Amino acid sequence: MKIERLIVGSFEVCCYIVYCEDTKEGVIIDPGAEDPRILELIKTLDIKVKAILGTHGHPDHVVGVSFLKEALNVPFGLHEEDDRFFQDKNNFSFFRSWGFPENPKADLRLKEGDEIVFGKEKIKVIHTPGHSPGSICFYNPKEQVLFTGDTLFVEGVGRADLPGGNFFQMMESIKKKILTLPEETSIFPGHDYGSKPVSTIGEEKINNPFLEEIL
Repeated sequence: MKIERLIVGSFEVCCYIVYCEDTKEGVIIDPGAEDPRILELIKTLDIKVKAILGTHGHPDHVVGVSFLKEALNVPFGLHEEDDRFFQDKNNFSFFRSWGFPENPKADLRLKEGDEIVFGKEKIKVIHTPGHSPGSICFYNPKEQVLFTGDTLFVEGVGRADLPGGNFFQMMESIKKKILTLPEETSIFPGHDYGSKPVSTIGEEKINNPFLEEIL
């Protein structure tokens, strides 16, 4: 499995292009801007995109979805809880005040245990609510890779003070759904806030001060 990263949008979201090296089929995770570099990189690598995926429904992570769907004609996948929550105009009004347009509606409503297959690779959906009701991580056990969105950062955790957030639920998700994975698992977060772009679960258990209370 190959992974390419672009930092996109004013919120500096980590957008990942993940693909099978043999078949060149892949997915886009968290397109946080209508950034032409995403399409340019896909074209350069000759990737056949199978789906666009969101780790959660905050608009800074999905604002580029409609742009990419129009260009690539592929479905958008989001956890069912976040699709419901952010399609509610009352819930979304806070984010509209930041200048974001309405969220795209999911074509694929994802849930715990779902698998997204591209070529010879697949990633599994792990529901990790707390940052938002439908926050998810994407896990490839063969490569021991985890895309954590805004749930777990390098040396940090996501905020839980936005609509739909719950700090205690997020920490419970981290404890029961993430820290139980093999310590060698690499984490690819939704923002580059730490001392390096990628870490491992084992390193976070040692270096992440936010995890001290749950270890």
